[in-house]
Amino acid sequence: MKIATWNVNSVKVRLPHLLAFLEDTKPDVLCLQETKCLVEEFPLLELQGLGYRVEAIGQRSYNGVAILSREPPTEMIKGLPGYANDEQARYIEAAFRGGDGEVRVASIYLPNGNPSDTDKFTYKLEWMDHLLARAEALMQREIPFVFAGDYNICPNDDDVYDPVAFRDDALCRIESRSRFRALLNLGLSDAYRLFHRETHRYTFWDYQAGRWNRDEGLRIDHLLLSPHATDRIVYCDIDKAPRRKDRASDHTPIWCELAA
Repeated sequence: MKIATWNVNSVKVRLPHLLAFLEDTKPDVLCLQETKCLVEEFPLLELQGLGYRVEAIGQRSYNGVAILSREPPTEMIKGLPGYANDEQARYIEAAFRGGDGEVRVASIYLPNGNPSDTDKFTYKLEWMDHLLARAEALMQREIPFVFAGDYNICPNDDDVYDPVAFRDDALCRIESRSRFRALLNLGLSDAYRLFHRETHRYTFWDYQAGRWNRDEGLRIDHLLLSPHATDRIVYCDIDKAPRRKDRASDHTPIWCELAA
């Protein structure tokens, strides 16, 4: 099972790039973030034409998450469990048949949290606390699962081009990083780091100030795997090709492959 995640920064604007990515890489499951459209506005026909089913929750102009899959999910959860009063479209989870049983995949768009001296940062930390609770609940079931998406967190200074400049940014604040580490301490694995120890490998480059051309980026898109999923991982990598295109998203996909 090949699972990819990509913050497309508007599914309608980036549709040609999305279709090309699906045709070129053929993931079994693709998690999208920042789709920025209502469900009824999602480009279903084009995606169905490539053999993909779509499950999504959305908002007009911002947020929005989706899961595209070749096989139908056996169960869907829309919204972060335990956080019923969250009105933003940031979490969707699906169960699929895979290998000897079930594999669960969540598409996550974690709040940015900036400015970090406002309620936006409080919301980010509260959201992460609920995500931790969901991870704990799934861990107790001892099933393979993948938490995929834009976490808006650089796990450490090796994941940001200028650690000093980002010291007080919500993406690098110790409160954010400690909650990310709490997920790892539960037993989840950062899939990219299982195969790549190199520093300064990124999934996001800001549109401003020529960040892409200077490779001044951030690693904020992650695949976190439960122990049972980690046991089955074959490889994980960042695909920079979509970021090179005209009118590209400021993020690029990251993917992993699980053995049957």
